[in-house]
Amino acid sequence: MTPSPRLILGISLIALAVVFTGCSAPRDDQVFIYSARHYDSDTLLFERFTALTGIEVRVLQGGSDELMERLEREGVASPADVLITVDAGRLWRAEQAGLLEAVDSPVLRERIPGHLRHPDGVWYGFSQRLRVIVYNRERFDPAAVSRYEDLADPALAGRICIRSSNNIYNQSLLASLISHHGVEATETWAGGLVANLARPPQGGDTDQILGVAAGECDLAVANHYYYLRLLQSEDATRRAAAEQVGIIFPNAADRGVHVNIGGAGVVRGAPNRENAVRFLEYLASDEAQAVFAGANFEYPVVQGIEMDAALRAWGEIRLDEVSVGELGRYNPEAVRLADRVGWR
Repeated sequence: MTPSPRLILGISLIALAVVFTGCSAPRDDQVFIYSARHYDSDTLLFERFTALTGIEVRVLQGGSDELMERLEREGVASPADVLITVDAGRLWRAEQAGLLEAVDSPVLRERIPGHLRHPDGVWYGFSQRLRVIVYNRERFDPAAVSRYEDLADPALAGRICIRSSNNIYNQSLLASLISHHGVEATETWAGGLVANLARPPQGGDTDQILGVAAGECDLAVANHYYYLRLLQSEDATRRAAAEQVGIIFPNAADRGVHVNIGGAGVVRGAPNRENAVRFLEYLASDEAQAVFAGANFEYPVVQGIEMDAALRAWGEIRLDEVSVGELGRYNPEAVRLADRVGWR
């Protein structure tokens, strides 16, 4: 009898999993992680988890979208137990694609604040990243801008740099504004922002900061850790650029600075589900929080964790406590809105 195409596809996917991962079958003593993080310090996390539990950690690294596409292709044949990625928007996309399953863990519910996790436990945030405004110290008075909403002020025409709206960070910022102000008001704001751009959107967050330092624009929007990376770079030129700019924490005096997350969830049908849950619970421990967040100058999600000296120097900052689940919920509308105002 000739095998069905479905059977042939299933066998092929299993074979690929073995070839690319070296993992031939579920084992009680391992957990397989698909990770979009690329920090050397994560190796320490994995080694420590193994030392504490006896569970071997196997890892496949890649881009967030690449890993999610792979999970969709692999389907039930996937060896993955955990997906680690950045931004609530991407976690929401993984959820919508049916790639993750809910975890009911008292440890995670207790350790991770409700607004930094999925309401049903489909995914959890393990670090916080702030979207800040960067300004040129010589060319701009920071007292002129204190809120994201101020970026649409016509007085700032030709003075702002920001990356493409295709970027998930900007989509999530738009989603947070939709959550606070509604679609119509946010669209008006986005149109004003686009009218104030000094140049067409280009490059990543680091490029926006360097653009401010070079005088190509007076203001830019970027995640806070890109600035800290430049400030502590081994490259003297990049350090000098960081020293030419300052940081504004938007809305810190009212609802709080927009926050996104680095997070993770258990893959649907995980071969080693119990180990996957234990790994997520470990990421919420004091020990793991210091490493997971500290690797990229991010803020931990658990209170009382020792932070990097650069973060401590900024002092206590009020953070927006809108549920990060809203960032995913409003992502499709944010994408459409940006398109309508010509934010490419």
